[in-house]
Amino acid sequence: MNEQERRFTRGLVEVRAAGEARTIGGYAAKFNTLSRNLGGFVERIDPGFFAKSQGDGWPRVMARYNHDNNMLLGTSRSGTLRLVTDGTGLDYSVDVPDARADVYELVQRGDVAESSFAFRTLEDDWSMTEDGFPVRTLLAGQLVDVAPVNDPAYLDTSTGLRSLAERAGAELAEVRAAAEAGDLKDFLVPKRTHIDLAPEGGQGDTHPPLALRQRRAELYRRRTF
Repeated sequence: MNEQERRFTRGLVEVRAAGEARTIGGYAAKFNTLSRNLGGFVERIDPGFFAKSQGDGWPRVMARYNHDNNMLLGTSRSGTLRLVTDGTGLDYSVDVPDARADVYELVQRGDVAESSFAFRTLEDDWSMTEDGFPVRTLLAGQLVDVAPVNDPAYLDTSTGLRSLAERAGAELAEVRAAAEAGDLKDFLVPKRTHIDLAPEGGQGDTHPPLALRQRRAELYRRRTF
């Protein structure tokens, strides 16, 4: 489960004071906050999700405008991109180069107002919210890039659905169809198994023999009186 995924954050990217540098930044990800409906499920980011990337020194993480390979803004390797996690989430600051002064101006004017991050999931978990809606919790991952974005609509949830299919031992096509129908919770609720306790050749517990029914009735009367 190492395919790249992208998510955006409902949080402003802003101009930040950093000497003479053109610096912008914001929260690329927020912890323990349920996402919007991603197509039959929601997501939550665990505070430890970026721990491995952070522990490794944020290797080869980039800041790119709209995740565009041709719109590099800064890198963790050079120090022009700085990343830190706190109680809220993953915060980034990037010194925008002269060649990308237009991006700085767009952020300054408010035309670009949101952030996004790309990642690879190393570990996740599936459960349900208190309202019975499927929720995927991102537990550990590798950060690829952070990005100020003007179009945060890009959402590819196929990797998440593949994770659920593997967990449930189901076909991906089946899980996708369930997601479209809003029935993913069926893959999270354990299926009930009927165990027949009747002796071989008996009728089973659904229609127990007369003697067994009489015995149950007798035990019930003893508990009642």
